Amino acid sequence: MAYGMADGTHVSQEVKRARYAVAAVFCIHGSVTGSFATRVPWIQDHTGVSAGQLGFALAFTAFGAAVAMPLSGRVTHRYGSRTALRGLLALWTLALVLPALAPNLWTLCLAMFTYGATSGMADVAMNALGVEVEQRLHRSIMSSLHGMWSAGALIGSAAGTLAAHLGSDARVHHVLAALVLTVLGAVACRWVLDLRPTEDEEPPPRFALPPRAALLIGAVGFCAVFAEGASLDWSAVYLRDQLDTSAGLAAACTTGFMLTMAVARLAGDVTVNRFGAVRTVRAGGALAAAGGLLIVLAGHPAVAMGGFAMMGLGIAVVVPLCFAAAGHSGPNPSQAIAGVATVTYTSGLIAPSLIGGVAEATSLMVSFGVVTVLACGLVAFAGVLRPSEGPRAKPAEVSPAGAADPAPKP
Repeated sequence: MAYGMADGTHVSQEVKRARYAVAAVFCIHGSVTGSFATRVPWIQDHTGVSAGQLGFALAFTAFGAAVAMPLSGRVTHRYGSRTALRGLLALWTLALVLPALAPNLWTLCLAMFTYGATSGMADVAMNALGVEVEQRLHRSIMSSLHGMWSAGALIGSAAGTLAAHLGSDARVHHVLAALVLTVLGAVACRWVLDLRPTEDEEPPPRFALPPRAALLIGAVGFCAVFAEGASLDWSAVYLRDQLDTSAGLAAACTTGFMLTMAVARLAGDVTVNRFGAVRTVRAGGALAAAGGLLIVLAGHPAVAMGGFAMMGLGIAVVVPLCFAAAGHSGPNPSQAIAGVATVTYTSGLIAPSLIGGVAEATSLMVSFGVVTVLACGLVAFAGVLRPSEGPRAKPAEVSPAGAADPAPKP
C-alpha cells in the first residue's frame, strides 16, 4: 500500500493521530464483544436453548469469521484502508443487535454467522492498520492497542452487567449500544491511515496458506485465545449454573475478567521489554493454568471469580506477542501475521461452541479443565516466540510489538 506525504514532519503528526484513531477503533470493537458476552445468559433463556444448543449456535460465529476474514484484504485493496475500515466496523457494531432478536435456535445460528463474519473482517482490517502504524512509529504499540480492545470490552461488559442487574431486555440494551458505537466508530475512522494500492499492485489472494513458522506461532496464540473465548462467553454461565449466583454477579465475573485483561495488556510492553517474550508467556501460562484450577475446584463464587481474573492476567499479552513473532519470522511478515490472525481468532470463535459441546456431554467443570490443559501449552511451547536468527524484513517495514531490537533507538 502506498502512503505518500512529502513533509516528514507532517507524516509524523499524521501517524500520531492515526495511532490514537486506531486505538479508539480497537476500543469500539472490544465494546461490542463485551456487550454481547454479558448478555449470553439472557439470550440463552430467551431462545430456550440448552448449553449444547447454545454451543452449536456459537459455532456459527467461527464459520462466519472463517468465510469472511480472507475477504477483508480484498475489500481494503478495493476501497482503501479508511473507507474499508469505516464500513466493516459499522457492519460489526450493528451486528450486535442480531443475536438478541433471534427467537429460536436456527435464527440464532444465522445471527451468530453474521456476527462472526462482520467481527472477523473488521478485526483483520484494524490489526493490519495497527501493524502499519507501529512500523511507521518504529516502536511497540500492539500490546497497548490490544489493551484498548480489552478496555473497550470492559466498558461494554460493565454496561452489560448494569443492564443485567437491572433486569433490562437485551434487545433494547443492544440496539442502544449498537447505535452509540456505530457513531463513535464513524468518527474514529476519520483519522486512521488512508492506505491505497499502487497502480501496479495486484489484489491479495482470496486464500493463501500461511508459512510453517506462522502455524507454530499460531498454535501458541490458539491456546491463549481459546481460553479467552471460553472465559468471555461462558464465565457468566459458569457462575450461574455451577455456583448458583445471580445474573448480576455472574455478569460481574465477565467484567472482572475483562479488567485483568485490560490492565495486563496496557502494561504489556513494559513487562516484555524487561523480561522478554518467552519468559513472559511462560509465566503467564503458569498463572493462567493456576487460575483454571481455581475455576474447576471452586466451591464459592469468589474463588471462581479469582480464577477467571488470574486466567485473564496470564493470557493477556500472548496474542500481541504472537503478532510480534510473526513479523520476525521471515521475509514476508504480512503473510505470517495474517496466518497467525486466522489461527488465533478462529480459535477464539471455536472455543465457545466446543465448551458448550463438552458441557453438554459432561459438565462445564470438565470444559474448563480442558481450558486449563491448553493454558499449560503456553508454558511448553512459548519458545517458538523467540526471535529467529534468519532473514528478516527491513527494519523500516517491521517493528512488531514486544520484540527485542538490539539496535539503539534514536
